[in-house]
Amino acid sequence: MVARDVLRAVRGRDSYANLILPSLLRERKLSGRDAAFATELAYGACRAQGLLDAIIAAGAGRPVEEMDGQVIDVLRLAAYQLLRTRVAPHAAVSTAVAMARESAGERVTGFVNAVLRRVSEKTEEQWVAELAPKDPVGRLAFTHAHPRWIAQSFVDALGADATELDAALAADDTRPVVHLAARPGDITAEELALSIGGEEGKFSPYAVYLDGGDPGSLEPVRDGLATVQDEGSQLVALATLRAPVVGEDTGRWLDLCSGPGGKAAMMGAIARIDGAHLDAVELAPHRVKLVRTSTEGLPVTVLEADGRDPGLSGGYDRVLVDAPCTGLGALRRRPEARWRKQPSDVSALTKLQRELLESALKLVRPGGVVVYSTCSPHIAETVGVVGPVIRKHSVEVLSCPELLPEVPRCATGPDGAFVQLWPHRHGTDAMFVAVLRKPE
Repeated sequence: MVARDVLRAVRGRDSYANLILPSLLRERKLSGRDAAFATELAYGACRAQGLLDAIIAAGAGRPVEEMDGQVIDVLRLAAYQLLRTRVAPHAAVSTAVAMARESAGERVTGFVNAVLRRVSEKTEEQWVAELAPKDPVGRLAFTHAHPRWIAQSFVDALGADATELDAALAADDTRPVVHLAARPGDITAEELALSIGGEEGKFSPYAVYLDGGDPGSLEPVRDGLATVQDEGSQLVALATLRAPVVGEDTGRWLDLCSGPGGKAAMMGAIARIDGAHLDAVELAPHRVKLVRTSTEGLPVTVLEADGRDPGLSGGYDRVLVDAPCTGLGALRRRPEARWRKQPSDVSALTKLQRELLESALKLVRPGGVVVYSTCSPHIAETVGVVGPVIRKHSVEVLSCPELLPEVPRCATGPDGAFVQLWPHRHGTDAMFVAVLRKPE
């Protein structure tokens, strides 16, 4: 019922599964194996929605759009159990019928029973063989439950390595390891890993991996010594602080799009060590609160303003533009996101991204650096934004892979000067990073 209620909230109220599920688990007092099972069902059914809907439609003989919403929640949940878990088919079907009766009445029970009986007649592989498009990209997109346009954007970003599409899509469908960041100056990654039974990260000197559990219940997280932060995001902050400026670094740093505050917290902690100060700009009031909470006690000033015109005086040594984007690089952590995104989202975002990058170049001093990053590999949001700005302003492009020598096979863009991380290669979100230096 917890998993069903998550699906209902995602469908009916546009809720986020990763926000609604923890509160339901606490409210219903589920823990241990029950909580893990509810999580697998809820997140799994959200991720696989497009694939499940196609199979349900084939079993029903009509599209899911013509079905009652509460019925489709139950069908998705049961189809996921039938196709991707070891739950006994009779148990999945009988539970679904009972749930459908409770949600929508006796009239739907025969329909639900019949559809699920048809779904259970074939394995997932057999359904894919029957229903998947014939073209290679469409077939892989269907197999791994991704909209085709997202799969095509991965192909475009992979370029000569487009044969990795299967691995890239599969990585989005695996349960991601929890990444923590040890707060610089307060605790080392080694100390954090030992205290929580985790494993030190591969690339960031502050990263720790945790196989499972609720990171919010960990003492170092509760005490502010560590935060939940993808290792890719940690690398973005590190690239910003490792990039060489011309002349003295006076310690005047800026995070132009700082919500929800993970990168600002890491940069602020390092600023405390180096005697620097970070200004953190964020437009959305609720995200401003998150940034303030994340950076409490650090030399960080949080400003509620639009990064395109924040009202700040220029002269910053370092500016980070972690721009709002489609988030296609973090689909594994946001189970329902792939089905909410639309190709039309990209053009509005790229306009905003260019304006933020232009603003950063005005605010940075000559010889200072601007780092542009997105949690998306979509070419329109990465090189498509950076390239025109580079040509317009004649800025110097620094080699980002050289700033992150720990990370293999990450170079992308003209002359391999930019970084593109991938879940299937690096175990991180698919972060893009470009480092620019303003001419003197």
